[in-house]
Amino acid sequence: MTKLYTGKTKDVYDNGDGSYTLKLKDDATGKDGMFDPGENQVGLSIEGLGRESLRLTKYYYEMLAAQGVPTHLLDCDIDAVTMRVRPGTVFGKGLEFVCRARATGSFLKRYGAYATQGQQLGYLVEVTLKDDDRADPPITEDALAALGLITAEEFNICKTYTQQICKIIAEDLACKGLELYDMKVEFGRAANGEIMLIDEISAGCMRVYKDGEWVQPMDLTAMISG
Repeated sequence: MTKLYTGKTKDVYDNGDGSYTLKLKDDATGKDGMFDPGENQVGLSIEGLGRESLRLTKYYYEMLAAQGVPTHLLDCDIDAVTMRVRPGTVFGKGLEFVCRARATGSFLKRYGAYATQGQQLGYLVEVTLKDDDRADPPITEDALAALGLITAEEFNICKTYTQQICKIIAEDLACKGLELYDMKVEFGRAANGEIMLIDEISAGCMRVYKDGEWVQPMDLTAMISG
C-alpha cells in the first residue's frame, strides 16, 4: 500500500489494484479535550475509538446498503482497523451534508435568537465546505452552483440520501432508547458517475441523546453494538 493522505481521524492508502484503504485512528474532533463532531480539529484521543468507529461504520453501511443507499465500502478488517473502499472523487475539496432532527451544536450557536436546544427541525439539511482554514463554513445551494462545485441534480440526490440515511439511523437508535439529534455524512462520485456515501458513519459523526442527555462516543458505540 502507498500512503496518499494523512487525515485528522484516518489515513488513506492506495492498494494499487483500483481500491483504497482507510485506516481509522483513535483521534476525535473537538476542542480543549472535549469531543465535538462539529469541530474541524483533533481535540482528544480515545483508546479503542478507531476500532469501535469501524465496527459501527460496518454495522450502518451494511444496513444502509440493504435499503438501497450506494456506498463506497468493499470490506472491513476490524482487527487491523481498516476499511477497503472503491475509488471516487469528492465535490470540490469535499462537502459535508448535515442533517438536523433537533437543534443543538453549531445550529444553536448561529440561530440561538430563534431556536432552542432540542427544538424539532424536521430533518433539515445544511451543507458545509471542508475547509479547516475557514472553520468549515456553511454554504447555500445557490453558492455551490455558482462556484461549480455540484450540479442541481447531484445536490438533490445527496440531500435525499442524507435525509434517508438520517431517518434509517434514527429509527435504529430509537429501538435502543436513543434519539438522534443530528449527523453529518459525505458523498462522492464513483467512476461511473454514481453518487455514493463515503467516509465513515460512527459515533464521531453524530450527536445522540438519551433521556435528554448527550451520549459520549464510546458509550454510544457500546449502546448500539452491545
